[in-house]
Amino acid sequence: MAARLLDGTAAALAIRAELAPRIADFTRRAGRQPGLGIVLVGDKADSQIYVTNKLKSAADEGIGATLSHLPADASLDQVLTLVRMLNADPATDGVLVQSPMPEALGSTAMQSIFDAIDPAKDVDGFTPVNVGRLVQNRADLVPCTPAGIIELLKRSAIDIAGKHAVVIGRSDIVGKPLATLLLHRHATVTVCHSRTVDLQEVAATADILIAAIGRPGMVRKSFVKPGATVIDVGINRVTDPAVARELLGDRSARYEGFVKRGSAVVGDVHREVADIAGALSPVPGGVGPLTIAMLMANTLRAAEMRLIDTIVDRR
Repeated sequence: MAARLLDGTAAALAIRAELAPRIADFTRRAGRQPGLGIVLVGDKADSQIYVTNKLKSAADEGIGATLSHLPADASLDQVLTLVRMLNADPATDGVLVQSPMPEALGSTAMQSIFDAIDPAKDVDGFTPVNVGRLVQNRADLVPCTPAGIIELLKRSAIDIAGKHAVVIGRSDIVGKPLATLLLHRHATVTVCHSRTVDLQEVAATADILIAAIGRPGMVRKSFVKPGATVIDVGINRVTDPAVARELLGDRSARYEGFVKRGSAVVGDVHREVADIAGALSPVPGGVGPLTIAMLMANTLRAAEMRLIDTIVDRR
């Protein structure tokens, strides 16, 4: 029996519908829209697409988003200066710096940028203050992709409490915060990575398996316990026809699209997993739409908290 597909697009639309009256209420009370400031450095094609999608989503939801675009040769000081300007801007409630940074800025550039963002405007949830709050289970602004995965599980009626969750990937953006969120919801969590011994065997013990490793189609049937829920976080662009045929199937509509465009986006989970999993999030249409929906939710939450603080200060 084929796995039940977990519809991230439908879940994201539901979240946006829930946000709409709150956004309207904030706009009425504050006399302005919630504000999101996005910083993009360089001209990386994928980053530009992601930013364009975020700007469109914000406009659709009634959130005022602005883009500050710096050239690829911008210095770290220029980026930090721009972040501090957004921190100080009263009309900006959320600050997001699109990653990754150009390599010329150095391997620690994002860490320096996260350190500079005002935690109250940190809609990515990556500042040290917000990471600490997340660990203590008292975060207001939670990293968007992990939060979206939790929403997908919850809205798909998949129990987390008491289950064994295996997260493949230990990034600061997805793996670590997701493991923390799952722990807070009473899962038993194993985090795997490139040096995990017997990765396949460990993964196959999971009731909930999350693949966030950035390797196209790496997770095969042998990684999956029959009936398990599999969440595919991968967003990998493939251009090799042989790889595309293997991952998409040479008779599929998606492969026909690959032939026309010369590329396709695939996940970390091989298509054969659908034959053994109980539930599976597709790529595209799974986690991706929820990441943007949770960014909108975080921007609104940051705006609401700042409005409350402003009202208290006026008293």
